[in-house]
Amino acid sequence: MSENKVCRKFDLNIEKAQERLSGIVKETPLQLINTLSKYFEANIYLKREDLQIVRSYKLRGAYNMIRSLDRAILSKGVVCASAGNHAQGFAYSCSELGVKGVIFMPSITPRQKIKQTKMFGGSYIEVILIGDTFDDCADAAKKYTQEHEMTFIPPFDDSRIIEGQGTIAKEILSQLPTPIDYIFVPVGGGGLCSGIGAYIKDFSPHTKIIAVEPAGAASLKAAFDAEGPVTLAQIDKFVDGAAVKRTGDLTYTICKEVVDDICLVPEGEACSTILKLYNENAIVVEPAGALGISALNHYAREIRNKNVVCIVSGSNNDIDRMQEIKERSLIFENLKHYFIIRFPQRANALKDFVNKVLGEKDDIVRFEYMKKNEKESGPALVGIELESIADYDKLLSRMIEYGLDFTVLDPNSDIGRYVV
Repeated sequence: MSENKVCRKFDLNIEKAQERLSGIVKETPLQLINTLSKYFEANIYLKREDLQIVRSYKLRGAYNMIRSLDRAILSKGVVCASAGNHAQGFAYSCSELGVKGVIFMPSITPRQKIKQTKMFGGSYIEVILIGDTFDDCADAAKKYTQEHEMTFIPPFDDSRIIEGQGTIAKEILSQLPTPIDYIFVPVGGGGLCSGIGAYIKDFSPHTKIIAVEPAGAASLKAAFDAEGPVTLAQIDKFVDGAAVKRTGDLTYTICKEVVDDICLVPEGEACSTILKLYNENAIVVEPAGALGISALNHYAREIRNKNVVCIVSGSNNDIDRMQEIKERSLIFENLKHYFIIRFPQRANALKDFVNKVLGEKDDIVRFEYMKKNEKESGPALVGIELESIADYDKLLSRMIEYGLDFTVLDPNSDIGRYVV
């Protein structure tokens, strides 16, 4: 057994954190998933933090930090800023400990998340909606904390938060006595990866820790490249549980020591994983929870015949997002494409397009067109869903052969984002 070097270096007491969490946090299952194992020719285990009491791992860090505070400090109350899982873990902790908590959430937070947070916190919490962005919300929360002499509970960049998240690693090692070759950990601010990585490197140093970020919000990768945390000018907020502009200072320092590689997963690929998990395994995950499993595609050769663990970080997925998830998945899989087609303004132009250009199984899923007088042609927005990737080149060939004047819309362009 290791000498606990990494945890001692960063003054992390994960064993003590586990004691604090006893009776509060559920020891979540570590499940061998046969479909994934067969596909990747490896032993693929999922650490099901989506089955936690608040449906994410965030309870571990929030409760550990709040529970570690002196009663005199707690009597003044605690504050957090979050639009998602951290808020719910914080709210549950306040209710369990009988502590007054104030939660700042952006004004644009969906009602479902606000309602869920209030349910977990009950009469012990107050929710304040302010600002259009998380950064505005966080600034207001910190100002409020100072003015009322309360304690701010950050989402990731604190040793006590990291200790709480690290208890997941302690559970994994007790649940799977056989050697673990890889652990794939979703990363936002880095608290989860820091805690798991520190404990694993102490007690299973041969295990490779793969940090997995959404490609549109790769703040840890940017920090590694710059040799220090940097603030990203713009991020894709879709993977909301991991879309962070700047990784934490402490989390970066720990991750720099314990992370073996960083994997960037396109947002559309995470969407495909969400749909596949639901269809094949009846597992519902949020976009951040799908990151670790999505990363398996990027390491298919390396993990063959290995023991692999993926952290499923949460399942707080709003059902209203499912249409967007499906859309992003189809675009990522190259099965859905948008075109601007300038049809000649004559009778039967659209009929000819359907009969002579579209393939037998090509499906028009969007069509917007308005005929204008005294114009030779009129542009139409056309969305087409294909049955297989191979059908795309065939479709383009027929469009060119027929002499259509068209433009392929890039989904990552401003126009593409507006349309999609």
